[in-house]
This record gives sequence, C-alpha cells and structure tokens, in this order.
Amino acid sequence: MILEFLKGKSVLVTGGTGSFGQKFIKTLLANSAARRIIIFSRDEFKQSVMASELSDPERRLRFFLGDVRDLDRLQMAFHGVDYVIHAAALKQVPLLEYNPFEAIKTNIIGTQNVITAAINQGVARVVLVSTDKAANPANLYGATKLCAERLMISGNAYGARQTIFGVVRYGNVVGSRGSLVQLVEDQRKTGTVMLTHEDMTRFWITLDQGVNLVLLALEKMHGGEIFIPKVPSMRVKEFLQTFAPDAKIKIMGIRPGEKLHEILVTPEEARHAKDFDTHYIILPEHANWPHRDKYDKLGKVLPHDFYFSSQNNTDWLTAESLKKLLGI
Repeated sequence: MILEFLKGKSVLVTGGTGSFGQKFIKTLLANSAARRIIIFSRDEFKQSVMASELSDPERRLRFFLGDVRDLDRLQMAFHGVDYVIHAAALKQVPLLEYNPFEAIKTNIIGTQNVITAAINQGVARVVLVSTDKAANPANLYGATKLCAERLMISGNAYGARQTIFGVVRYGNVVGSRGSLVQLVEDQRKTGTVMLTHEDMTRFWITLDQGVNLVLLALEKMHGGEIFIPKVPSMRVKEFLQTFAPDAKIKIMGIRPGEKLHEILVTPEEARHAKDFDTHYIILPEHANWPHRDKYDKLGKVLPHDFYFSSQNNTDWLTAESLKKLLGI
C-alpha cells in the first residue's frame, strides 16, 4: 500500500502518542513519501518514548508539545501543514461523567480551536476521529464528540473551500490503550472478570481498519462527510468467555452513561447516507451542500427503515474469529 496522495505533504496528528496516533504514524513512515510527519500531544514522556522506538532514518518526524485547548500553540504547530488528523480527546466514559467540563474544554473547545487554526494557517484537509458513542449519545463523552462532529462539518462553511473538514466514526478498537482487552487482561489474573450486562453488544474494529478508514476519508472526502466502517459486532459476554475462559464472570450492572448497544448510523442519518462495499458515508443534510451531485451515481441509497446498530448487525464475530483477531 503506497499512499501516493501524501507524497511531499506535511501531516500532523493531534493526540499523536495515543494508540491510533502511533499506528497511523508507523503506517505513514512505512507506506508514504510524506515530507514531514508531526506528532502533537501534551505528554512529554510519551513523546520521548515514541521518539526512541520509531525508526526515522530520513528524519521526517517532528514532535510538538501542546494542548488542543491552546489556540495559539495550535496556530504555531499548523504553520506549513497540509493535512491534520484530529485524534486528541478525553474519552474515559465513567470519569468524564464526573468531570464534564474537562471533556467540554478538550473535546468541544479543543475541536473548535483545531478548526480555527486550520483555517487561519491554510491547512488543506482536516479529519476528526470520532466514536460510535456520538450517535444518539447517552453519556457526556458521546455528547461532546457529537458536538465535535457538528463543529467539524460546519467548519466547511468558513474554510472558503481552501480548508475542508470531514469525520470518521467507529467503535471499540481491539487492543488500544485502555480498551476492554487490556482491562480484561488485568482482571482475569484475579480469576474474576466484570460484566455490566449479559445482553450488551459492541462494534469491534482493529487499529489497522481505523487507520485505513482515516486514510480513505483524507483522500476521498469533498468536505462535510462522515465515514462509517462496516465492522462486526460481538456480545461482551461472549468476548469475556473467549478471552478469559477460565475466569468467573461477575455481573456489576450498567455504569453511568453506558449503553446496552451502540449505534454507528442512526435512522435519521440513514436518510441522507450512502452504502458502499466496505463503509457508509453520511452526507450533510443542508440542501445547499455543493458536493451532493458528486454522490448521485456513487454508492447505494439505504432502505427507509435502516440503522446500523451493534445489535442489528449482520456481521458477528465468533469465538474463533476473535481469537484470530487477537492472535491467541
């Protein structure tokens, strides 16, 4: 996979020391001729560790300390940048229920800062990494990410078509930092793993799939679209039984802000979405969106009663396919 569209470009990733950011940076180093690759994050230790672990013989990497809450710092970081991937976020659901304004400052105000800095500095393309929790949100984290999505889409009205904005939205990333895999790995050492509800289902996506979706959006978007991957579901109980077969499962009850099932495309969004082989694209609703005709002959129109939920998914992980996914 050679990413020709990145040749000679300068790419910046906010939250670049996170699980997604690290995988994305490694992909760019291995498969692109990007001129410069910038990691923007607020954690100096993680940047130091990342710099020591990555091979960069062509000296394309740059590390930029900063916080998306700081507009001035973003303005400096975005100078001369062609593409921005906005992956910085606070995302621990229970913690954010009790620290709501911290989530607002990073996930909402921080996103608006990214938009403002991108327009001011002439960045060509910006992609927001969002979450299934933004669709019909039931918690503070999801609500802030829904706001971030709407801000990013509306940013196209102010970029004078010189800066365009798009969104990718996906579910739980297998093996990412702080993911269920890590949590269960720690719990099973005690002989007991915790389950909030026996019927709970979730979408599952690998880091590679997440990176590929972002690259697809970055290359193909016209500005204003939300890209949704077609990914499998699995009951969390079956996940626990497969990953920790010898552990006892203890039911603890649904936590504050937690859904029984997640959704990636709502019924309302499906009315203005298109169906492609590997993904869906939600198009902006407003009638004067200038790129609607480009999608007239692309993709398929979804049925009037369609929605994409982890409960009604037609693609389900089995125990064997999960083991293959996890390499166990």
